[in-house]
Amino acid sequence: MQLIIDVIRSFRPTQWIKNGIVLAGLIFSAKFTDPAMDLKAFAAFVGFCLLSSAVYLFNDVQDVEFDRIHPKKAKRPIASGKVSTQLALTLSVFLSIAGVIISFGINSKLGTVATGYLILNIFYSKILKRIVIIDVMTIAIGFVFRAAAGAYAVDVSISAWLLICTILLALFLGFTKRRYEVVLLDENATQHRLILDQYSLPFMDQMISVVTASTLVIYTIYTVTFKNYHNGTDPKLEYTIPFVIYGIFRYLYIVYHKAEGGSPTESILTDRPLMINTILWLLTVLILFYAV
Repeated sequence: MQLIIDVIRSFRPTQWIKNGIVLAGLIFSAKFTDPAMDLKAFAAFVGFCLLSSAVYLFNDVQDVEFDRIHPKKAKRPIASGKVSTQLALTLSVFLSIAGVIISFGINSKLGTVATGYLILNIFYSKILKRIVIIDVMTIAIGFVFRAAAGAYAVDVSISAWLLICTILLALFLGFTKRRYEVVLLDENATQHRLILDQYSLPFMDQMISVVTASTLVIYTIYTVTFKNYHNGTDPKLEYTIPFVIYGIFRYLYIVYHKAEGGSPTESILTDRPLMINTILWLLTVLILFYAV
């Protein structure tokens, strides 16, 4: 029984919230009230949850020795030895196959994106995470794959502005995570992740400033230029801008004042103001699309 619990923990189910972006295509296309589209979007979400867990397992096996140095990651099932690397790799293959099959079962475009997402993350685990800046950009591109997958799942086009905003927000989270690791691990940073030797606090602070401003500008442009041609209505998404501004500023507060930010998912789930803000943003989007 304990092994099953440890295996499930190694899947990192709390990180599945990141795959919520797969549902963006459904929500922003005003098809949320269509049961058939809901089913396809949910299936795509499940497929990417399986794929992301497969990637986590594979990456944890690759980093097992480095994770044992990290004060928090050392407690993970694979790093602590509760789940063997052989079992983790076997499960990773199984989850990968299941995720790709589900994606192709919806349509070939989604299956192709899912396969690309998997290949990208394999290259990340083996090579790209060792290249400065490229490591964070690769993670950000993974979020773009998720957004594109959600659009393909419900057969709608996706705004270029939304894709740009997605990659910028992912870069913001990626650089704040790298900053957290450098601050937390201090002199042991490079022992845990070699690439951290290439990052300095002034450099990351500058990168965070750039992507913060860029994210806010692009999201603003996206919302004020967005036109929802479903029933010829305009949802007035610009009303969601204050939530995005507060959310980013609150996260910066968490990073700089509370010295946290190592896990965006954990921050959303544990920081009450940030969680409430996220829920209010989502509710506002749903109201603007479906109740106004």
